[in-house]
Amino acid sequence: MIRSPLLRPAGERLRAWSELLRVSALLSVPGDALAGAAAVGVRPGRGTAWAVGSSLCLYEAGMALNDWADRHEDAVERPHRPVPSGRVGPGAALGAAGVLTAAGLALAARAGRPPLAVATALAATVWAYDLRLKHTPAGPAAMATARGLDLLLGATATASVTRRGVPGTPGAGGAGGASHRAAAPPPAASPLAALPSAAVLAAHTYAVTAVSRHEVQGGSTATPLGALAAATVLGALTASTRPDPYHRGPHHTAPVRPVPYPPDAGRRPPSGPRRSTAQRVTPLLAAVYVRTAARPLLHAALNPSPLLTGRAVGGGIRAMIPLQAALMSRSGATAGGLALLGLVPLTRRLARKVSPT
Repeated sequence: MIRSPLLRPAGERLRAWSELLRVSALLSVPGDALAGAAAVGVRPGRGTAWAVGSSLCLYEAGMALNDWADRHEDAVERPHRPVPSGRVGPGAALGAAGVLTAAGLALAARAGRPPLAVATALAATVWAYDLRLKHTPAGPAAMATARGLDLLLGATATASVTRRGVPGTPGAGGAGGASHRAAAPPPAASPLAALPSAAVLAAHTYAVTAVSRHEVQGGSTATPLGALAAATVLGALTASTRPDPYHRGPHHTAPVRPVPYPPDAGRRPPSGPRRSTAQRVTPLLAAVYVRTAARPLLHAALNPSPLLTGRAVGGGIRAMIPLQAALMSRSGATAGGLALLGLVPLTRRLARKVSPT
C-alpha cells in the first residue's frame, strides 16, 4: 500500500522532491545567464541576477512537468521515479510546474519587457517539449532552443537593466543626468551579440538530448558517436574563436575606435593583459569541456547499455558548465569563467546523491 506523500517523514519528502526536480543538474543553469552577460560585454548585475532566478525557476518547472507528463510511461520503465512510486502526487508535480513557471516569468519581468518576452518564449518551449514534442523528432531541437533562449535571456536582461542606468539612454533620465552619474556603467552591446554563444550551447544541448532518447533502452552506438563528434567540433570552435581585437572586456563596453599605432607594429592590433589572458585560458576551458563530455560518450558508444548511456547524458549535462565558462572567457570574462568552473566538482558530488537524469 502506497502512503500519502503528506504522511511520509520530512526527509523522505525532501529526497523525493530533490529527485523530481533533479537538483544535481541545477548548477548547469546559472552559467547560461552569465555567458549571456559576458557576450554583451557587461559585468553581471541586477539584470543578470533576475535572469538567473528566472532560469532556475523555469528549469525546475520543466523538470516537474516532465515527470508529470511521463508518469504513465515511467510507471512501466522507471517505477522508482517520485511520481509513479507515489512519493510525489501527480497534482503536486503539475502544480509545482505551474507555480515555478509563474515565478520565472515574474522574475524576468523585473528586468524589463524584452527579458519577459524572451522568458515567455522559453517557458512556451519548455511546456511544448514536455507535453507534446519530447517523443517526436522535434524533441532535441526544442531542448536546444530552450537552452539557447536561456542564454539570450541573460544577455537581454543584463543589457536591458544596464541601459536603464546609462545617462542619455531611454529610461535613464536623459543626457542631462550625466553630470550626476559619473560612475554610471557603460552601455551594453545588443543582445544579438550573444547569438553565437547561444548557438554553441544549443548545439551541445541537441547532441545530449539525442543521446538521452536512448537512456532507458540503450542500444545506440551511432548517437553517442555523433554527440562525441559534435562536442569535439564545438570545443575546437570555441577555443579557436578569438576576442575582437578592440574588445575591452566586460568592464568597458562602449564602442571603441581603433587607435593609430606605430608603423613598426605591423598589422598586429594593440593587446592588453585581459585579451592575452583570454586567449590563453579559453582553449584550456574548451579542452575541459571536451574531456568532460567525451569520456562518458565514448564509453556509451563502445557499450551502449542503459547504464553507460545514462552516464553519458549526465556527463553531457556537467559539460555545459565548462562550455559556459569557455564562452565567458572568449567574450573577455575570463575570471568569471574560471570561477564558474568551480561548480563542476560540486555538480559531480551532487550527482552521486541525486541522478541528474
